[in-house]
This record gives sequence, C-alpha cells and structure tokens, in this order.
Amino acid sequence: MRRTCVAVVVVCLAAAAGQAALPTFWQVSTEAEFLQGEVENLSIDSYGRLTLGPATTATYESSAPFLWTLVPGPDDSVYVGSGNEGHVYRVDATGRSSVFFDAEELEVHAIAAVPGGGLYVGTSPDGKIYKVDAAGTSSVFFDPPDRYVWSLAVDASGTVYAGTGDKGIIYKIAPDGRGAPFYSTRATNVMTLAVDRQGRLLAGTESPGRLFQLDAAGKPFVLLDSPYSEIRAVRVDRQGQIYAAAVSGRGPAPDRLPTPPPEPAQTPVASVSTEVVAITIATDVSGAQGSPPPPSTPRTSPGQGSGAIYRISPDGVSDLVWQMREDVPYDVGFDTSGTVFVATGNKGKIYRLAGSPLQPTLVTRASVQQVTALGPDSAGRMLFATSNPGKVFRLSADRAQRGTYTSDIRDAQAVAAWGAIKWQAVVPTGTRIEIATRAGNTRTADETWSDWSAPYTNPNGSPIVSPRARYLQWRAVLTATPADAPVLTSVTAAYLPRNARPRVTSITVHSPGTVFQRPFPTGEPEIAGFEGDTPDRRAAAQNAPGGSIAVGGPSLGRRTYQKGLLTFVWRAEDENRDDLLFDILYRREGETTWRPLKRSLKDAIFVWDTTSVPNGRYLVQIVASDVPSNSPDLALTGSMESSTFEVDNTPPIVTVTGLRREGPRSILTFEVQDADTSVQKVEYSLDGDEWRAIYPKDGIPDSRAEQFELALEGDLAPRGVIIRATDSLNNVTSARGEAPAPPARR
Repeated sequence: MRRTCVAVVVVCLAAAAGQAALPTFWQVSTEAEFLQGEVENLSIDSYGRLTLGPATTATYESSAPFLWTLVPGPDDSVYVGSGNEGHVYRVDATGRSSVFFDAEELEVHAIAAVPGGGLYVGTSPDGKIYKVDAAGTSSVFFDPPDRYVWSLAVDASGTVYAGTGDKGIIYKIAPDGRGAPFYSTRATNVMTLAVDRQGRLLAGTESPGRLFQLDAAGKPFVLLDSPYSEIRAVRVDRQGQIYAAAVSGRGPAPDRLPTPPPEPAQTPVASVSTEVVAITIATDVSGAQGSPPPPSTPRTSPGQGSGAIYRISPDGVSDLVWQMREDVPYDVGFDTSGTVFVATGNKGKIYRLAGSPLQPTLVTRASVQQVTALGPDSAGRMLFATSNPGKVFRLSADRAQRGTYTSDIRDAQAVAAWGAIKWQAVVPTGTRIEIATRAGNTRTADETWSDWSAPYTNPNGSPIVSPRARYLQWRAVLTATPADAPVLTSVTAAYLPRNARPRVTSITVHSPGTVFQRPFPTGEPEIAGFEGDTPDRRAAAQNAPGGSIAVGGPSLGRRTYQKGLLTFVWRAEDENRDDLLFDILYRREGETTWRPLKRSLKDAIFVWDTTSVPNGRYLVQIVASDVPSNSPDLALTGSMESSTFEVDNTPPIVTVTGLRREGPRSILTFEVQDADTSVQKVEYSLDGDEWRAIYPKDGIPDSRAEQFELALEGDLAPRGVIIRATDSLNNVTSARGEAPAPPARR
C-alpha cells in the first residue's frame, strides 16, 4: 500500500471531476536533476546552478561516424583522424575540409605532429605508422607486427613512441624510421602515450588499467595501478601535473569504439565498423579466428562507477579528483589558462574541473553520443571531436550571450491538470530568464505536442497554460548583457493527476485459528487486526480492567493459534499514492447479498470471530477507497473477492456401533461424522497411554462420515479406550470406546 505525504502546499488547484485532491510537485534544483535535460550554451555546476557558458560552434561535420583524434595544424587548421574510412581530414578555420591522407586501413586512432611539418598517422587493424608531409605525400614510416596502433607520442629529440595492441608493446622509433620494442607492458593494449616535462614517457594501458612512467633506458615505474580496466587518456599540464582518465569495463559503453548508431547500417562501412568494435576492445564476441584474447577480469570495487579522473603530482602522489557514475571519460584537455576539461560519452558532455578541491561543471552538451578528443587550435581555442556522429566543434573563450535549457519530460502517469510553475533565480538588471512549457500525450515530444507557451511572467507562481496531458516539459532561455548574466537555481511545476481507481491485488485467507501477535510494552500481546475479545476469553474480559488497544498497522508478529478466529491479509495499490480505507464484506456461498463485517479500516489486516455466524462456506470482499485523499463525491473504490473458505466451529461426533470377539482379539467398530467438513484425523488411547492414529476402513480420511474398526488383543472390558476425532478445521471431540447398550425389552 503506497501512500502520499505532501509537506508544503505552495499553489492552490481547483479540483475538477475525477481529479485526485493532492498535487504533485516536480522540482529541478540539483546538479543531477538539471543534468537530465538538454543544454545549449549553458553550464551546470556542482551547486545546481544553471548559468551561461562558453558559446559552442560546429565547425565541421564529417561523413565518418567516428572522429578519434585531432591535432592543431598551421593557419588555424586542424587534422582529424576518422573511423570506418581510415581518413585524416584537414579542416581550415572556415570549416572547409579535405582528405589529407587516405589509409588502407579502416581506423586512424593516433596522430602526432612531425617536427618541422607533417604528421605521423597510426592505423588499425593491421597497424602501420605512416609519415605524411605537409603536401599530403605519404609513406610507411614503421610497420610493427602488432594489429593495432592506438597511440603516438613524439619527444623533444624527435623520437617517436607507439603504443600498440593486442600484446601491449611500446615501440621506440628513430626519426629515420628504424624502431624496436621499447617496453612490453604485459597488458592487452597501450591506449595512450604522453611525454612529461622531464622527457619521460607516460603510458596508459588496458587490461589492466595502469599508468606507467618510463625513463630513457626503458626502466618502468607504475605511477597508478587503478581499479579500472583501462587508462584511456593521459595528459600533462603546464605545472607538470598528470591527469589520467580511467574507464571501468562495467560502465555504460566504456569500449574504445563507441557503438555505431542504427543509421550507418545502410552504408557498406557500417558492418565493417561493427566488426572493428568487436576486435579493438580485445573482446571477441564473434569468435572469429585471430581475434585478440579476452581481457583479464578488471579489478573493480563495489560502486566504482563508469570512470574517474586521477591527478598525479610531480612528486608521484596520486589523487582521485572525480569519480563518475554515468558519464564515460574519453579525453582530458587544457585551455590557455590551464583549466582542465573532460570529454565524455555517451551523452556528449564536456565538463570543466575547477576549484579546490576540483569540482565538475557541465560546460556544454553536444548533440552527439561521444566527445572523443580535445585539443586547442593554434589560437588557443578549445576544439573537440565527436563520434556518433563525427563532428568538430569549437568552444569560445567568451561567455555566450544567450543559452537554452530544455528539461527532461515529466510523466504524470495519467492525464493531469497543470497547476503553477515557479522558479528561483538571480536576474541582474538588463538580463532575462524566460520560462515556457509544452505538453503532450506521447513519451517523446513530437509534432502532436502543444506549441511552447508564451513566457511566464511571475517567478513566484504562474498558472501553466499548456493543455491537460500526461507529459509536461519546460524550457528556460537565459539572456545576458555584456557585463552580467542571470543564474537559474530551481524550477518547480505542480500538477494534479487524474484520480485513479485503487486496486486490491491479493487476499490471503490464513488457516482457521491462525492469528499474529504484536508485542506491547505492558499487558498481554494483542492479536493484530482483531479488536474484539477471543471466544474463550469473553467472560474473563468482562471483569478485566482497562479498554481495548487500537491496532496501528498491518505488521505481523509471532504466529499463534486461537480457535474460532480467521485472519485475512490483503494488498492494495493506488497509482496516485492516495491514502486508503478498507471495508470488509461477507456472504455465504449461494447468497447474493454482501453483509458488512468492518468498515473504514486503515490497516490491510482483519481477524473475524467466525463463532458469530453459522457453519458453512463463505467469501469475503475487500473494498478499497481513496476517500482520505479526495472529497467524498470524487473518491473512487476498487474491490476484490476472496476464494471460498469454510467456517466450521462444531466438532465431529463419534458413535460406537459394536464390540465383538474374534478369537483372542476384541473388535471395536465406530463411526465418525461431521456436519460441515471432512474428518481429518482419528486417534485412540489405551488407559491414558500415548495417542495412536487409526485409519478408516477405506484407508483415506477424506469424507464427512468415516467407518472404523479397532482390533486389539484381549478383552476390552477391563481397559479404557478413548477415541479422539479432528475435522479439517481443527475442531476436536473425544468419546469412550464402550459397547452400545442393548435395546430395552418391551
């Protein structure tokens, strides 16, 4: 039984026919609640404040579903490595693009700038490293035996390092292309590489998720042995602090390759992409020969979440600065001021980490599934590449002048009457916050929904003008001035769902005599659900001091037995979470009129003293009413009938029909009859000795009348035989086993 508790009523709603009396308040005021909606040019901080963030501009939209990596080029251009096509695109400052390099392989996961101009390009599968000059002329720079080239890094001397899979080997390659294994990590894949301020190589691995530091001789040192399955990205800021993005193998889609959307399935490359996804995450779901072995079991801890950001200081001390529950980190980057940004999936969010300790703020949310790479352009502006679909965006260093927040869709569970909407905000002079609503009866907002309403004017409570419907959504538009910007901290909308009929979902009729005691500090335990006196204590109760104790709830205590009582327990539900009252009715089988047993019960339990009615077969009906939460003329009821049950408080009758001798034995014959229920058990005792069971002549005690024969050695006359009979409802009788008196002489 679900109940509703409303602490404060802040709006008054006129109840219409069929409406529940208690409104529901939908409040959005915390960071987690605001993150359920969609933002455009807005930021959400850890305090649950919605503010104008940096403007986001889409500079390039690729035909490739995946853009894995980007590096800045000259003249404000950027180079982007793609998936499914194996292309490297050059995108200029105006957004115009061209294919700078077309690899034979399908995926370009790694790009690094060549000192003096050009690119190193790492491809997969059948991994190779190409060197492409500024004009786009390419040649194979290094061809390792490994299948995947995941990452590239170039140190100050021009030496190239390549992280590969599926054997987790790092290669060191001279500028002339001669290379050899530098270190075997004993991991499945080397996912990310970087060079720290002392020229040491940093390597993040998958299966297990570790961060290595290697000196010039290849001597390894583990900086971070994380409980996560993969270190996906490692970056070094200007102060020499290392940031590592770790991913759990159990998070939402934490694989290196995001799952392609349904649309690319129409193109030839989509099927290839799906196969590559299965291969590159080192988990062979297809069983294809030559696929990499499955990763080792990640060392996870309960509640670990989908990912985390670690910070390792120059002295080697590591801190977990942010643990994610839903978002999956893909990359870490820094703007010109050194602020940390985190790119995530699978909802296309970018967060900024700032403060002491570091706190996340949602900077922007792109209309993509994954933000896969971050990097500054030549002017220092933050760029990010995405997947599903593949796009390139630019974050402005300046605050946007206008931003829009669209809330999640609220499901009222039924057609509802909307009440008032109010909001809390700081709105400096010249700035604006405009709140509007729309409503519809489909789970997804489409053309069948109402148009957005005109902006509401009263933040303390404006009546919602959208039509009655099941679903509601609101939108906030924030507008700034060059000098100041508004801040929105909460929005509350009230609604009154249509009153739903309560339902009784089950009725349990316990076996006769079964009751449940509830302990109290003083006095005897009371029977739960029973307000009267037990049948065998009525006389004593008349002289007992004190009054009855009201039963406060349906909780059941210790099971016990009390003859003549019958316990009913039921379950009921109400979609509006209204408080319920229950009426208990009964009727005898074959009758058509329901008679009341008890009305207006609060608890879902009732004990019936069945000695108040004749023996027979009965049914009860539980009627649930939501009248406590509704006016009497609008309240609704729901009911359920129990299965038929027996009421029988009369014991069976034992009749001795004969006593005869057969040789050394005495044969006692008797009959047991019950007027209402079957004979369940018959026992006998000799001279007060133990009770022994005896079965009827037909072998089964299942009828209202049963015939018995008791054969005993010797003469029964000097011995006392007691017969005890019990019916199916535990009524018990006993009789002495004596021969019937002879008929009187005339």
